Amino acid sequence: MQSALRFHALIPERVTVMVSATTKRARNFQNSLGLFEYESVPPKYFSVGIQQLIHENSYAFLIASPEKAICDLLITTSGLRLQSRRAAYNYLVEDMRIDLDERPSWDTEIFRQCAEFGRKGRELLFIENVLRNG
Repeated sequence: MQSALRFHALIPERVTVMVSATTKRARNFQNSLGLFEYESVPPKYFSVGIQQLIHENSYAFLIASPEKAICDLLITTSGLRLQSRRAAYNYLVEDMRIDLDERPSWDTEIFRQCAEFGRKGRELLFIENVLRNG
């Protein structure tokens, strides 16, 4: 989630915990490579906004698009409720520190697709509105 945002150069912070979505049960573990957290999401929701990238023609990996990473963070953060477009803007810019100018266009359809699955749909549509209309 945050590591996908960092990979896409949308947040300035270094990410120390690899948080990923999974269709299986949530779990955490640590090994010599680092700390890993897995958050459970519905199977049909999981595939929305996932990209396969190939690194230096040697290996492929799946990563969330920037839009899907935001959706994942929003739906897996317990207690997070965005009650307005302004609250959504503040969440993106002040809380997540996303530089909205770094990405000239957003695939806002991903937010609509994720909202169809019912978890925090209203909040996802507020985010979609902020990114679509600036």
